[in-house]
Amino acid sequence: MEPEETTLGEIVLLLIKEGILTEEKVRYAMRVQSKLGDSKTLMDTLKDLKYVADDQVKNILRTNHLSLRIGDLLREFGYISAENLNAALSLQQNQKNKRLGQIIIENQFMTEAAFIDALSIQLGFPFIDLSTQDIAPEVIENIPVKWCMSHNFVPVKKIENKTLVAFADPFSKEDIGGAEKLFGHNFIIGLASPGIIEKRLEKLGSGSIKSRIVDENTAIGIVDSIIGNAIDSGASDIHIEPFEDRLQVRYRIDGILVPYKMFPTNAASMVSARIKILCKANIAEKRRHQDGRMSFDHHGNYFDLRTSFFVTVFGEKIVLRILNRIDQIITLENIGMQPKILARFKKDVLEVPSGVMIITGPTGSGKTTTLYSCVSDINNPRISIVTAEDPVEYVLQEISQCSIDAAINRTFEETLRHIVRQDPDVIVIGEIRDNYSANVAVHAALTGHKVLTSFHTEDSISGLIRLMNMDIEPFLISSTVVCVMAQRLLRRVCVHCQKEYRLSSSDLKFLGYNAKEMKKYHFKKGTGCTACNHTGYKGRMGVFEILFLNEFIKEAILLRKSSYELRRIAIETAGLVTLMEDALTKTAMGITTMEEIFRCIPRLLAPRPIHEINRLSGGL
Repeated sequence: MEPEETTLGEIVLLLIKEGILTEEKVRYAMRVQSKLGDSKTLMDTLKDLKYVADDQVKNILRTNHLSLRIGDLLREFGYISAENLNAALSLQQNQKNKRLGQIIIENQFMTEAAFIDALSIQLGFPFIDLSTQDIAPEVIENIPVKWCMSHNFVPVKKIENKTLVAFADPFSKEDIGGAEKLFGHNFIIGLASPGIIEKRLEKLGSGSIKSRIVDENTAIGIVDSIIGNAIDSGASDIHIEPFEDRLQVRYRIDGILVPYKMFPTNAASMVSARIKILCKANIAEKRRHQDGRMSFDHHGNYFDLRTSFFVTVFGEKIVLRILNRIDQIITLENIGMQPKILARFKKDVLEVPSGVMIITGPTGSGKTTTLYSCVSDINNPRISIVTAEDPVEYVLQEISQCSIDAAINRTFEETLRHIVRQDPDVIVIGEIRDNYSANVAVHAALTGHKVLTSFHTEDSISGLIRLMNMDIEPFLISSTVVCVMAQRLLRRVCVHCQKEYRLSSSDLKFLGYNAKEMKKYHFKKGTGCTACNHTGYKGRMGVFEILFLNEFIKEAILLRKSSYELRRIAIETAGLVTLMEDALTKTAMGITTMEEIFRCIPRLLAPRPIHEINRLSGGL
């Protein structure tokens, strides 16, 4: 039986025709692929099964020119996912002056080298990776480099009696004509990255291609546009990264870095100088890392930015953190806690007069936001709240906030020594970073203070274990710590382009769930639209694991039980809902996706059934 062309695609049909594949192998690969879902193309599956090799397919496609559009080839050959290809095509509709390849590379759906490799397959030209391929001295000898520059090609090596020439655009009649004047018709057309061709020619020639001049006034405009666009885009961080051939700017939006713009390399020093002026850093110092802080006026609103200058081989990489303002503090009711967990958290943690509350998680998991949601919730005129932070990120009314400044010896240790003399009811320590700050937190709680702080650990149980490893006596931990909260931030499914989907067999197997049980839940994912910049996600939400210390857990701490034992006791006696379980309930509600869970959540124990988790947390 002849396989159906619409099912197999032109590439697979060509491989069958060339004798590389058999119909039986293709049918088996199709059965395997159907069980894997949409994440794998048929070509991916054939390669995974070792039925075909990557280079083997590329060579056959180059010698048998197919009339495939570049997008179809990218998808069928497994270079790009269907979601990313659709996103690029949608972006192209709004940017008609740009080619599909340019959009794919700018949005980092593929590297430039991978795209040019795919393009060479479509066009039937050999791909030349000039980042690894050396140029033979004999082919460039007596060749006018400026002529090559003006025609965007570089000779690479001899193949038999012909010269292999790398072109940026092999269909440019002007460039091909320029090569013919040097080599006649005795050359082979190859395809290479335009940027790398330019860079290799600059090194070969005595002259260089003149870049756009960036002066002080231009740098001011560049910096203003970078920061202004970041604020408008809702970015939390700006990454300004110098490389050998460009200055790259990326924004962190919803926890993911996305490209903004590329600038010429000679912009790097002026941009760095401009930002140093704004944040009062040392302009002359370019050999050491520096930190600073600045205020930026954007449409009449002032934003605080924390800056970090990091010295790299190509210059100073700059990261700017856009700090939240007071009106952006999220209330506890809106941070994403499930109803039963939130009610218990308020009653057993925030309303008790003393004790230590610890929020844990990696950098960028929203610890500071949650910490200040708690501070804002308990703040009232009858109590005194004093903080020690490095630096102050939120400025709150009627709270005494101290920003650490080591340059004038206002260190954490010095600040914490004085903070207990300020007659506080609540002490907020931005982060427990050493034994001294841990001891201050514990002993302040022993003397009747409420202490709110944060920690860098993977989950709630790890927070207790780390305290024990910081030489804090177990009896002090068990008698002062009232709660350890672990958290992560997951991206929300875009409400404008969401659609329902079913979990794949591999997801169900990993979770230990059956397909029938999952049919009553509404799993959703975004297809990509202009509202979410074609990512399928818009905004973020918190997932939480809150360990409330009861008598069983306190006894286990005194006995120095292992993390496994502590976790088991917490689940059995304290109603602990793990990070994985809280994330799963929100995925079942269509708020986030399994991909986000696998990207962000630690996998420690198999989750309980979703209906059981909902019973404990009050989820739907």
